[in-house]
Amino acid sequence: MDKITQLEKQAIDAAISANWKDAINLNEEIIDHNKKNIDAYLRLGFALMQNGNFIKAKTYYRKALKLQPGNYVINENLERIKILTSKKISKTKHPNLDPYLFLEIPGKTKTITLVNCGQKSILARLSIGQPALIIPKKRRIEIRSIDHEYLGCLPDDLSKRMTIFIKAGSSFSCFIKEARLKNITIFLKEEKKGKRVSKYASFPINIQSNLDNLTQGHEEMREDLKDDDLEELSDNDLEKIAESLNDEKEYLGFETEEKEEDEGEE
Repeated sequence: MDKITQLEKQAIDAAISANWKDAINLNEEIIDHNKKNIDAYLRLGFALMQNGNFIKAKTYYRKALKLQPGNYVINENLERIKILTSKKISKTKHPNLDPYLFLEIPGKTKTITLVNCGQKSILARLSIGQPALIIPKKRRIEIRSIDHEYLGCLPDDLSKRMTIFIKAGSSFSCFIKEARLKNITIFLKEEKKGKRVSKYASFPINIQSNLDNLTQGHEEMREDLKDDDLEELSDNDLEKIAESLNDEKEYLGFETEEKEEDEGEE
């Protein structure tokens, strides 16, 4: 392994551990050896942002932009810095990132992009791996920060499914997987399954398509998944479960806001 490759590995490990001081030093050393290493500039800018040094981060992002004009990530981070400095935020929250946090498990995890996202000033403060709150509302599920700031909503179909599963006693955790200024991707994970939905997968599954990637080199795990008796949940099954959980017609319909507005115009 050559010196630059070794330094890059150390820089990435430092970032995963949220050791921003080491990450800064290592990426600066890489740039000293190679002034055109765009990845090192990006890692350095990010590390400086996490450490609260927005002015220096802006300097390195601008240097990176000269090497790669029009780079979307660089431009977005420069805009993020502008938002954070205008709000007088000294440092963003960035937890130590568990490398296994986003491990996909068919039927038990789901990566989803939120709809109707919140304000840029709030989204700018989010970091990968940061936990978020799942807040069931009347006709949707909202995702909020730990400080209860609105981030966005789950799509209607997933909101309906998760509302019913939560009503049946299931519980889920949520983490930020990708944080942009205009859209947020989250990672949902089943933590506990309710008794009334115990035979159903929390999220739509396609075990055949996911099995090879998930269990490559792990035959025992492959067999365990094949033996799993979780069933896919049809729309009819979902409605029957909803009816058994709650007799209120308002809940069973789980109408979207669009349908509500149409009915109000009649």
